[in-house]
Amino acid sequence: EDKDECIFEARDPKEAARRRVDAVILALPDGAGGAYVDAFESLAKEKVIVDLSADRRFDDNWAYGLPELHRKAIRGKTRIANPGCYATALQLCVAPLAPMVSGTPVVFGVSGYSGAGTTPSPRNDVERLRDNLMPYKLVGHNHEKEASRHLGLAVRFFPHVHPAFRGLLVTAHIPLAATLDRAGLKTLYREHYGAERLIDLQDEPPELKDGANRTGVLIGGFDVGADGASAVVVAAEDNLLKGAAVQAIQNLNIALGLDEYLGLVD
Repeated sequence: EDKDECIFEARDPKEAARRRVDAVILALPDGAGGAYVDAFESLAKEKVIVDLSADRRFDDNWAYGLPELHRKAIRGKTRIANPGCYATALQLCVAPLAPMVSGTPVVFGVSGYSGAGTTPSPRNDVERLRDNLMPYKLVGHNHEKEASRHLGLAVRFFPHVHPAFRGLLVTAHIPLAATLDRAGLKTLYREHYGAERLIDLQDEPPELKDGANRTGVLIGGFDVGADGASAVVVAAEDNLLKGAAVQAIQNLNIALGLDEYLGLVD
């Protein structure tokens, strides 16, 4: 069989659960995967499921699959909720400073229109987006709720859509309980992420285009306010890769006891 061949089949949930597979990645719209989860629970409970939808991200019975922050909790699990694209970048920006936060981090986000899905809407209307930047869901965005839950602290998030197809950028302003200088800020992030193969650090702020087609996340732009009581951190990723597919494979590898980066990096 040609290993490069992709086979597309429409399968009934119970029929899919009876297949001889080790794992399943559910890449379905929110609310559409329930029948498949139920079928696997009934017929193949031991199989690993990674769900890319938002349906399980608040379910304590499912491991939350952001490996750089929750790697140990993913190992050996059979039910894994893949994080949202914005929630991934947002949490990676804020997490190293979480113990020092005083107040509410505020995050500006911008993404290519592929993040709006395929159902026609103003947010994926190429003509409307041309030479434009579109704010949306400025209060109570799902990824704001998701990041707040898993960080254990409230954040405020303001998303925007850009006319590029892919790529995602977040800029986080983080108020601090203790003062910190720029050198100390950079050292803190190096200590947290220096060994992570899918996180790169740089001094300069990344740009939206730096995230497009990138396997992992680029974090930079480290700076502090004049009084040292707040920090700014910027992260770029591909919303379709580390924000979705790459992270799903990363989670699957961890759950199955394989090399975490198998199929992702050389």
